[in-house]
Amino acid sequence: MGAGGRMTEKEREEQQKLLGRAGNGAAVQRSPTDKPPFTLGQIKKAIPPHCFQRSVIKSFSYVVHDLVIVAALLYFALVLIPVLPSGMELAAWPLYWIAQGCVLTGVWVIAHECGHHAFSDYSVLDDIVGLVLHSSLLVPYFSWKYSHRRHHSNTGSLERDEVFVPKPKSAMPWYTPYVYNNPIGRLVHIVVQLTLGWPLYLAFNVSGRPYPRFACHFDPYGPIYNDRERAQIFISDVGVVATGLALFKLSSAFGLWWVVRIYGVPLLIVNAWLVLITYLQHTHLALPHYDSSEWDWLRGALATVDRDYGILNRVFHNITDTHVAHHLFSTMPHYHAMEATKAIRPILGEYYQFDPTPVAKATWREAKECIYIESEDNKGGVFWYNNKF
Repeated sequence: MGAGGRMTEKEREEQQKLLGRAGNGAAVQRSPTDKPPFTLGQIKKAIPPHCFQRSVIKSFSYVVHDLVIVAALLYFALVLIPVLPSGMELAAWPLYWIAQGCVLTGVWVIAHECGHHAFSDYSVLDDIVGLVLHSSLLVPYFSWKYSHRRHHSNTGSLERDEVFVPKPKSAMPWYTPYVYNNPIGRLVHIVVQLTLGWPLYLAFNVSGRPYPRFACHFDPYGPIYNDRERAQIFISDVGVVATGLALFKLSSAFGLWWVVRIYGVPLLIVNAWLVLITYLQHTHLALPHYDSSEWDWLRGALATVDRDYGILNRVFHNITDTHVAHHLFSTMPHYHAMEATKAIRPILGEYYQFDPTPVAKATWREAKECIYIESEDNKGGVFWYNNKF
């Protein structure tokens, strides 16, 4: 399918198949894959210049805002929940876990902005803030910063992207149809992905780009990093170890279950949101992937989708519903991303993808529909998701 919606008869037939797979009358129109009729410079000119301005005061105001809420929720958990009647106490803990997990995900997003140099005009300040915030959530800041930077440099590339790199049908394990075509198996897969996906990615690069040898985000000498980055990977590891020691001290003082209730369960929710957000912003029937013969940076950056998470859009600092703009201009602070998105949508036209499907429904649908990738007529170049075995 070319720019401007030019489609052959065969492509129209394929589009009808996609419409049927979308379900409930929701249209799925593939993103164009031809070279866009606009340049990155033209997109940038459509955005008000102030959207690229970073303010230390404003950025820190979001840090303070989130941490105040974190502290308030901690007070609720430590002081108020213990004095509730037993029945209400049992109901209050899940409320605390969910709320704290969501707010801490927002803290994670701010640290992620630091890694993109979107927090301030000062790289050292960005790295200090990012290191502290990410380490407190057991994330190796510099390790993530460098691998995630390569993801942004190679989004949509089948050879060089760093996260949720889809596989061709021929590379799928024999048991894949029994998992994904089975509702129970699909549910188990989603649960495992949300609970273990993030630590497995950090420790073993699961779902990441294949490397010729073992790849780990905690290994300074691993293939993910170059010689100039290795010292900072050590610093990342020190930050995570320091948090681990603090948690050990708290466990010794208050007990393991205390740490699990106060910190562990909210962290599991943070990790689940990280996996889900990353997965859903890059996985959709409308989004193409490219091999080296077709890929270029702009088309790769446009192979992302904005989604509506309701009130959580704001809690997550709009990383969810302005993800396309984030991939185009990753140094733009989040508090300007909504304005920038509105400005660029007329320029992008059908190259802009937005999916209003509720998150739970989209998670189930994408897990069912987006199993492997294949090129039409096996010609290579552009690949699309499919699930037929």
